[in-house]
Amino acid sequence: MLILLPPSEGKSAPRRGKPLDLGSLSFPELHAARAEVLEGLVRLCTDGTADAASVLGLGPTQADEVARNARLRTAPTARADHVYSGVLYEALNLPSLDVASRRRATSRLAITSGLFGLLRPADRIPAYRLSGSVSLPGLGAVARHWARHLAPAVEEAAGNGLVVDLRSGGYTPFWRPTKTEAPRVVTVRVLHEVGGTRKVVSHFNKATKGRLVRDLLVDGSTPRSPGRLAELLGDLGWKVEAGERPTQLDVLVDAL
Repeated sequence: MLILLPPSEGKSAPRRGKPLDLGSLSFPELHAARAEVLEGLVRLCTDGTADAASVLGLGPTQADEVARNARLRTAPTARADHVYSGVLYEALNLPSLDVASRRRATSRLAITSGLFGLLRPADRIPAYRLSGSVSLPGLGAVARHWARHLAPAVEEAAGNGLVVDLRSGGYTPFWRPTKTEAPRVVTVRVLHEVGGTRKVVSHFNKATKGRLVRDLLVDGSTPRSPGRLAELLGDLGWKVEAGERPTQLDVLVDAL
């Protein structure tokens, strides 16, 4: 089973550690594609703060993010699961898992990234700022770039198993399953249910997905179909219903 996660905008910048080594990252077939994005991002952020902030969608008070990007080649690195610090990763809390669950996380989790394409939790990266919706000068749309390169890496990581796709909308264009793969790619929608009314709540959506992934890692089972995944989540205490498509599951929560 492969679980695809989004990155987080919130990141904890490592204070010390070895500098970035693209050659040490998982999915080595992405090395050249990563180098292109890194070169484009560093060049943009080195040439001009104002222009870079505009391209990256940053405000006037976020010049430090631009400066950080300019230093990516020499910045200290840490494990990706320590650098990403958003709501999903707080709820997932990988460092607190037992040894067996952390081992499963190493092989079952893959994180999509505007800068690196696809990462494993143990890959060492610096803190950076680059969303999937950005278009870099000289490179073009980051999402389109990764759409040309990511399929072999995802397919290798997934093998013949189920893919649980928890990516946010900005990262789904990075990889889309083929018609052959689509029946084993499950998406999960989190709905807040109050008084018979259901709605999507962004913050709670991320936290719920983090807790859901944590439960799957602790349990250790490997469901091989959307139906079996729904049964497993039900056994783990989640309220799950079939979604609008055969490969979509709705997870219902009643408390924020």
